[in-house]
Amino acid sequence: MEQAGVEETILVVDDNPTNLQLLVDSLSDRGFTVLVAQDGQRAMHIADLQPPELILLDVMMPGIDGFETCRRLKARPTLKDVPVIFMTALGEPADKVRGFHAGAVDYLTKPIQQEELFARVDAHLGLARSRRQLRLYSEQLEQRNRELDAFARTVAHDLKNPLNSVMVFTHLLEHGKEYGISEAERNDAAVMIARAGQKMLEIIDALLMLAGVSSQAPPALETVQMDSLIRRVLGERLVALRQDHPGEVEIGEELPAALGYAPWVEEIWANYLSNGFKYGGNPARLRVGGEAQGPLVRFWVEDDGPGLEDSVRDRLFLPFSRLHESRSGHGLGLSIVRQITDKLRGECGVETAPGGGCRFYFCLPRVAG
Repeated sequence: MEQAGVEETILVVDDNPTNLQLLVDSLSDRGFTVLVAQDGQRAMHIADLQPPELILLDVMMPGIDGFETCRRLKARPTLKDVPVIFMTALGEPADKVRGFHAGAVDYLTKPIQQEELFARVDAHLGLARSRRQLRLYSEQLEQRNRELDAFARTVAHDLKNPLNSVMVFTHLLEHGKEYGISEAERNDAAVMIARAGQKMLEIIDALLMLAGVSSQAPPALETVQMDSLIRRVLGERLVALRQDHPGEVEIGEELPAALGYAPWVEEIWANYLSNGFKYGGNPARLRVGGEAQGPLVRFWVEDDGPGLEDSVRDRLFLPFSRLHESRSGHGLGLSIVRQITDKLRGECGVETAPGGGCRFYFCLPRVAG
């Protein structure tokens, strides 16, 4: 939940300098940032430049009166949700109704009493914070629903294919004598079953990793040495994959350290390197590097593959995206990279490598000192 405090800005609009100064002093003492304007035109200009959290608006002003100023403010997309409280000596019900029709949420009657001012300001700022929080929750829920829908499609499609393979080859093993299948063919069927099972396991592990990173709070950042992570990924995690997708890896000397969370950063390297072996040329020739860039450290894996079109790059790190055959897949691995770098206060992406292939990069905060 958002907290009230000095970051909340109130725009006060009043053509009377004495009233204006009293309001500025009172609200500033309460910790608010106060902007001031003495007419409607100036108020709209200031609000456009720096949208406030609340507007206190005098009704009787020269030029554009408060009613018309309020209508024009509410017509702006960036200001339509900002609560407006009218300040007026007009006490007729018709005047108040007119103000509400213009878009105001409340009235303060002049001369303004400080306790009433604070009560109404606090109430409407609190309501505005609640509305923003509710809108954020709604957006997050919509995003979760989209991911859930994509998850269902991924499970239905990506797990269905290897599961069909398991069923077909299991049937062949079970009825091998009826079909006259040789011992060598039965061995091949067993290998295909094992590969299909491994594929299903990889998809399930990726889904669990994505769910875990999405739901876990950002961990405390620690210094991460990249060389050891890369060598563990190559020497342990990608051994089986490299048998089917052989290739070479050139690792730059003295890769810089960065701030991160080692288990998650290892996952980035595993995804980038496995992606490179699968789609980065035949055989793949990968180059791994890293360098400090301002407050961040940038790491990358380059390949000599066919490259990517701009339209594909835009979707590459989205969960469950499907791309053309040169870099096919369910999009889980790279979406995990995006989730991790976001949580670790970094960034990631892909660009054209100097040799014409792809350079997949990620950035993490630099180690101080």
